[in-house]
Amino acid sequence: FTILLKNTTKMKFSMIAIAATALAAGVEGFSTVAAPRSVMRASPLKMADAATEVDTKAALATAANEARGLAMDSIAAAHSGHMGLPLGCAEVGAVLYGSQMQYNPKDTQWINRDRFILSAGHGSMFIYSWLNLAGFDLSIEELKNFRQHHSQTPGHPEFPNSEHTTPGIECTTGPLGAGVSNAVGFAVSEKMAAAKYNTEDHKIFGHHIFALAGDGCFQEGISAEAAQFAAHEKLDNLIILYDSNEVTLDKMAEYTQSEDIIKRYEAYGFETYEIDGHDLDVVEETIAAAKASDNGKPKFIKCNTIIGKGMEETEGTNAAHGEAGVPYVDKARAAIGLPEEKWHVSEGTRDFFSGVQEKNGKIYDEWQSTYAAWKEANPDMAQELEDAVADKTMPAEDMLAAIPEMGEDAEATRVSGYKIIQEVSKLVPNYISGSADLHGSTRNYIDNGGNFGAGFDKSYAGKNLYFGIREHGMGAILNGIAYHGIFKASGSTFLVFVDYMRPTIRVASLAELNRVSYILTHDSIGVGEDGPTHQPVETVPGLRVIPNLDVYRPADAEETVAAYVSSVTRADGPTALILSRQNLVQNNAMPAAERRAGAMKGGYVAKKETGDLDLIIIATGSEVQHALEAAAELPGARVVSMPCVEAYERQSDDYKESVLPSSVTKRIAIEAAVTPAWYKYASKVVGVDRFGFSAPGDIVMKELGMSAENLSAEIASMN
Repeated sequence: FTILLKNTTKMKFSMIAIAATALAAGVEGFSTVAAPRSVMRASPLKMADAATEVDTKAALATAANEARGLAMDSIAAAHSGHMGLPLGCAEVGAVLYGSQMQYNPKDTQWINRDRFILSAGHGSMFIYSWLNLAGFDLSIEELKNFRQHHSQTPGHPEFPNSEHTTPGIECTTGPLGAGVSNAVGFAVSEKMAAAKYNTEDHKIFGHHIFALAGDGCFQEGISAEAAQFAAHEKLDNLIILYDSNEVTLDKMAEYTQSEDIIKRYEAYGFETYEIDGHDLDVVEETIAAAKASDNGKPKFIKCNTIIGKGMEETEGTNAAHGEAGVPYVDKARAAIGLPEEKWHVSEGTRDFFSGVQEKNGKIYDEWQSTYAAWKEANPDMAQELEDAVADKTMPAEDMLAAIPEMGEDAEATRVSGYKIIQEVSKLVPNYISGSADLHGSTRNYIDNGGNFGAGFDKSYAGKNLYFGIREHGMGAILNGIAYHGIFKASGSTFLVFVDYMRPTIRVASLAELNRVSYILTHDSIGVGEDGPTHQPVETVPGLRVIPNLDVYRPADAEETVAAYVSSVTRADGPTALILSRQNLVQNNAMPAAERRAGAMKGGYVAKKETGDLDLIIIATGSEVQHALEAAAELPGARVVSMPCVEAYERQSDDYKESVLPSSVTKRIAIEAAVTPAWYKYASKVVGVDRFGFSAPGDIVMKELGMSAENLSAEIASMN
């Protein structure tokens, strides 16, 4: 259903008028429905309450203006940035940070804090201004250094990583639609944590996820995929705020959109609201109502706003989106009542937010008491949770030793993966997995883990997520789960479809999200009969060029063990697991422990030469079996299996020299993929620099040169 609150018509009006209204409004101004008049004289207590509410509203109005000033000053100083959203959504920010969100600036990792995601990341001065005002450790000096090298205020918000450690940033945002979709992952994680760790006696999880997004976010298809999932799984802890300012970058929004977005989100299953985003009363009451509504529906609040509000020359137009308003900053600041001093924050605003911190501090302290009692009553569960939050897993060496050997029979690495994921789930209690409608093929279902969600056989404690045919949405939701900071999440699809979710993998790599991994099966032309639409040839090399993404393409079951272990023990980035559809021969001549240890290093000697070393064959994945066969008759040939180029490159120079000695220049590489990247290691490459065709997989492989016979012929041609 839709809830319309107050007048939703957009009107331009002075912010001085807003402040004046706030001072004069009284209690009735804080209600969407005016209180009945009474002839009785108000008691002193009621009068005090009324005065407090008037003071609060005035403080919020003042804070909104000062946040506008901080944004204008920082963008003007940088001569770069986006003014539209920070000016247009100032009242929304005031209500969120000044009233409705629970957070503690002194403990930015408090696990039960509300989360705020700025999906429209280009408006980053919005969140930087409010973090400063709310008391986070983000100084005015950092705001003055907006978009400058080594500042904590980059152009788009970045999740704390080796480059930026800005407190209060929950999520790296920039690609439109991604943040609001990440928010669904946050909501999944919160629901899962509550189901897993809350008890009848103690509730330690119970927070909300807020996301602020604009027209661009909702035009991007990823947001639709994530919204469908959120509503279907009844994630009523999710509150989406739509900055509806009728403007996009090139044109007014009506030039490219004409849908009724309220009806669209109602159709998904959201509870919807439409409000005047500049009316502090209505924003306050609507967000409070959304928080209180535990009805199984996520919330969608359409906030009608004026982009660039307060800057007469550009407000309400697409010129307000960027920095076109810089020449008018001084005039705009004066018009909303700010003094000439730049980056001005009044003592009253600082005092007001000290009060907000005190209020939230009491909530925080009460929660700490609850947590202490819960921990005492549930010591094992508490240890599990604290290990999960600290991202503490057993050392990789111990995990490798704990997983049984896989056996000697040929099998597809996706089948090996199914066996391995059962062991990983036992060893890493916070590990969960999901699929884009392909569990039966990708084989990453966790037995006895239960299914996540609402209805049918699902519960919020389930470890298996059914994303539907929504790869892009799945990628964003996985990232959101990882950002939330409790669970390690993996998701699966066919490798050829990974391009649907590539933008989310790129951001996960940039954000150094080690809690997320991707299980990508049916890895080559070996897919066979489905034909070239389903036979990836460029995809694995395309993933390898993403910085900070580990791409594992294991050659057999034991290398697959290493790939999974690496994915859950890696500390600084995500991992893609590239698994075969077809059976692969096991390298049984080499002990399982040695294959696992070698694969953990990314590359290792899979078969040592029996004579003087004069040839190195480098192979990966399903082609290692061909390399081993071709080398069997060549005493001077060494086979190097390189399941993960990125892990190999992180090894010491001495180790790499021991595997690929520089004195041996006669090298050949083989992989069922396009060839260019392998010339870094080899002078000749046997690969597939074309699309495949529909036929049984073994025939496609043979016809396109992926065989020991063809490899031997290519080696012979090098003499």
